[in-house]
Amino acid sequence: MIVWINGAFGAGKTTTARDLIELIPNSTLFDPEVIGGALTHLLPPKHLTEVGDFQDLPIWRRLVIDTAAALLAELGGTLVVPMTLLRQEYRDEIFGGLAARRITVQHILLAPAETILRERIAGRDIPPDLSDGEIRIRQWSYDHIEPYRAALASWLTADAYPVDNGGLTPYETAVRIAEAVGGGTVPVCDIVQTPEPTSETLASGVLLFDEQDRVLLVDPTYKAGWEFPGGVVEPGEAPARAGMREVTEETGIRLEDVPRLLIVDWERPKPPGYGGLRLLFDGGRLDSTEAERLLLPGPELRDWRFVTEEEAADLLPPVRYERLRWALRARERGAALYLEAGIPTS
Repeated sequence: MIVWINGAFGAGKTTTARDLIELIPNSTLFDPEVIGGALTHLLPPKHLTEVGDFQDLPIWRRLVIDTAAALLAELGGTLVVPMTLLRQEYRDEIFGGLAARRITVQHILLAPAETILRERIAGRDIPPDLSDGEIRIRQWSYDHIEPYRAALASWLTADAYPVDNGGLTPYETAVRIAEAVGGGTVPVCDIVQTPEPTSETLASGVLLFDEQDRVLLVDPTYKAGWEFPGGVVEPGEAPARAGMREVTEETGIRLEDVPRLLIVDWERPKPPGYGGLRLLFDGGRLDSTEAERLLLPGPELRDWRFVTEEEAADLLPPVRYERLRWALRARERGAALYLEAGIPTS
């Protein structure tokens, strides 16, 4: 299990976490800041300058997941993780990756008033050996108050268990968290558990269209990037039926007819991914009443939208977009296509 302590810079996450591991039996402190610091020595400086925050590095997010899983496999018990997460897609990617490893997360939000946050930032101790450290670190913290406000207004308070520690010491805050966790007051994060593949996979996606012939794209909570409704085919399951099942699970829409195959695309392995066969089916056109029944929010989807082919190019990763582009051509021609890495073989 993981107890993830979220909050703005200056909320007191790290000091609270240090006290919390003394209160939760068999618990260990894991600070993902350590991974960010290590990446400054591992990655080329030019690569680091291309991002404003190490959280924007996909390698950081993957290493946080992998390191947490490795620590729990080695030590067992509970990990206490003090880390600010203000972007919902990063939270979903990390928590979804942990869920895929069957690791539950209890999400705590330290939420003192903004005036107290600013006071704490102003009084924060800065290591004297950092060049211009005091100015840079304080300004960094102040700059993140606005993104913190935006997260509070959109998703953070609904997702995490809030603890107002404005008038509490770190130890008092830790006691309150330990009581809430131990008493079952803090729920386990509701996020889909999709095990990571251990070999090549067969996956089925279904294209659904609105009355303007725009295609439905969904934004899953358990992985980064936009996608088509669909998922991995279970052992012994017919691929088209798997697509129908996934459409129902993700959107609430039940397809009456078996969808028509549009493309078969072989996705080459790209470590640490395994690749495999990706099928796209034509699920047909939804009328306005059916489109209004799309389920959100839910444990699997963060968002959905109908888009044109041109709009899809700005949302989908390149290989996925090529898959869509050729699927639309196959739909127009009435004949399925075979692709390898998004490119037709003939």
